[in-house]
Amino acid sequence: MKKVLLCLAGCFIAIPFLYSQQYTPAQQLVLRTNEDSLNAGVATNKTVVSGYGSAFYQRNFNEEMSRATLERAVLFIGHRFNDKISFFSEMELENAVVEAGSDSKDNFKGELAMEQAYLRFNVNPRQYIVAGLFTPRIGMLNENHLPVNFNGVERPLVEQLIIPATWRELGIGFYGRLRRQPLNYSIALLNGLSAASFEHGTGIIEGRAEGSGAFANDIAITASLQYYWQNFRFQVSGYMGGTNGANKRQSDSLQLHHGAFGLPLYLGEANIQYTHNGFAFKAIGSIISYPDAADINKAYANNVSKVMYGAYAELAYNLLEKSTKYKEQQLNAFARYEAFDLNSSIPANGIHDGTLKQQHLIAGFTYLPILNVAIKADVRLAHTGDENPVLVINPSPARIPYKTSNTFLNVGIGYAF
Repeated sequence: MKKVLLCLAGCFIAIPFLYSQQYTPAQQLVLRTNEDSLNAGVATNKTVVSGYGSAFYQRNFNEEMSRATLERAVLFIGHRFNDKISFFSEMELENAVVEAGSDSKDNFKGELAMEQAYLRFNVNPRQYIVAGLFTPRIGMLNENHLPVNFNGVERPLVEQLIIPATWRELGIGFYGRLRRQPLNYSIALLNGLSAASFEHGTGIIEGRAEGSGAFANDIAITASLQYYWQNFRFQVSGYMGGTNGANKRQSDSLQLHHGAFGLPLYLGEANIQYTHNGFAFKAIGSIISYPDAADINKAYANNVSKVMYGAYAELAYNLLEKSTKYKEQQLNAFARYEAFDLNSSIPANGIHDGTLKQQHLIAGFTYLPILNVAIKADVRLAHTGDENPVLVINPSPARIPYKTSNTFLNVGIGYAF
């Protein structure tokens, strides 16, 4: 308890806290960046440069370790060819350095990757088509992942592990809105996932191709609906896709079903957002169903689950909402509760891992001196199930005994332009 109190005190005394969402009615368009202007069709230049980034410090109290990293720096370049066709691209560098031989299991490995690269074709003022590498509309964070658009130094864990933001794939998508109702919709056809790359404890993250030599024997469909009412925004979205990109010969040798939707994986989510008079509330629930997990474990021995789920709820308030002197700034206090289980249901040939059932309570502040700059700090209290000794293979002699509860202190910055 003493550690917790010290962490909370540090958060309140340190830099005023960062929050990335402006409190405006849910349906009101807010143009934060040059990318937003190009997307809205109001950019003054044909070619625009934009970007975002974040850096943070984290203290892990169980391990008595502190880490600091330039989490990501992203450069956006877009171009409007004419009123009908535009190009969008983002190049992302994670953790500052990319070098050969970096450990793929290191959370702080360097990575240089395209986050998006697609063409947009405007059909009419209400509808458009995208083609290339893009982020489909799944969850709250995947499309709107700028560090000034969410509370907390870390992205919400549910939208890292259940819905793996930023999830991008190659494909084609159709987006639109109704003429007389505040309803947005989307549908997209994408390349599928690769079950051979799934790793225990990381959900479906490692199965994404992200535009790099994606298996296209299997495909996926995703769709969403967004509805706006007063200060609320409601959304539901779903994903159905194959996870076996191997050909018939390879699939038969592994005794795996193949085809466009071979070994299908299903993901569904629903979320709600509310903003009014300085208050903001958001909540999301998501579930993954993978009926053929037993076949994947038999073929690849990667101990994947049949069912995974996650949910969180967050409440925030802008402490400067009623200030006339600082009305252009925001100081948002927030609290978020997250719960998820990456092995809610396991096949008969799976091994249960209690550490993958987790609960997290995150509380802190977000300070926005201007709309595009955020200074953040928070404390995360984590609790998990027990460790399964069967899954602890060749542990290091210096390994710290596993504890089901832990505390993290995070301080970070974020920007977008």
